[in-house]
Amino acid sequence: MIWVLLTILSATGIFVFFKLFDKYKLPNLNGIVINYLVAGLLGFAISPNRAMVTEIFNADWAPLAIIIGVLFILMFFVIGYSSIVSGMSLTTLASKMSVVIPILFSIIYFNEPVTNIKVFGLILALLGLVLAVYKKRKDGKLSKQFWVPIILFLGMGCVDSLVKYAQETHVNDEISSVFTALLFSVSFLVGIIIMLTRPKTFRAFKNPRLLALGAGLGIVNYGSIYFLIRALNSKVFDSSVIFGINNIGIIALSAMIGFVFFKERLTRLNWIGLITCIVAIAVLYITK
Repeated sequence: MIWVLLTILSATGIFVFFKLFDKYKLPNLNGIVINYLVAGLLGFAISPNRAMVTEIFNADWAPLAIIIGVLFILMFFVIGYSSIVSGMSLTTLASKMSVVIPILFSIIYFNEPVTNIKVFGLILALLGLVLAVYKKRKDGKLSKQFWVPIILFLGMGCVDSLVKYAQETHVNDEISSVFTALLFSVSFLVGIIIMLTRPKTFRAFKNPRLLALGAGLGIVNYGSIYFLIRALNSKVFDSSVIFGINNIGIIALSAMIGFVFFKERLTRLNWIGLITCIVAIAVLYITK
């Protein structure tokens, strides 16, 4: 259970750092690039097997890490674009509801057992997620770019499913740090390539606050994937349960931190959603 809790805390830390980027008006792209650099270096630094680092591109899991790394940063841009054209509520909902994809993938592809109480817990979790992030649009209209959240939903779901597949077929605890380091390093390289198309963005790297927050983001971002893989390897819960608890835990904790520290307002439905999420975690916990 400790790995699941560490995954939730690390992923929630990502939310906090993005809020700080917004608070101090710092460019997200630069922060993301720093974050991926730090996360990649951290993974290589703590790797227990130095020989594995030198032979990394000969490993059978390297293509998976590269694909996930590219998808990571692409999803970041989709999230940014979706926030503009579809609003944060719909973007958050699409991102978190994507948990149904790795859950279904784990049940169908790896034949994880399905019980009535697990199904009830997952349905309760999805209901809680919807209520926790739901906010009415001021104009009451559906965005013309409704396809953007759909792409986000599918993309985030594919990323989590690929992480599950890699963990199940290739990545044990011994190589999890190197695997995570490689995928973040790939994200960093893609980010640098994108920045080369906009040379003026490099000026922001002179800001010491940007460097500090980007480094902090890199540490928690690395932890969110590393701890997720360790949680999946622990076999304490079925993977479908881990993904469910992870996502609803992130939503609940992020909402509470936003309410307490960033003065974000929660509606009555949001509070009902948070309580429903907590109940769902309890229901899923007893299915282990």
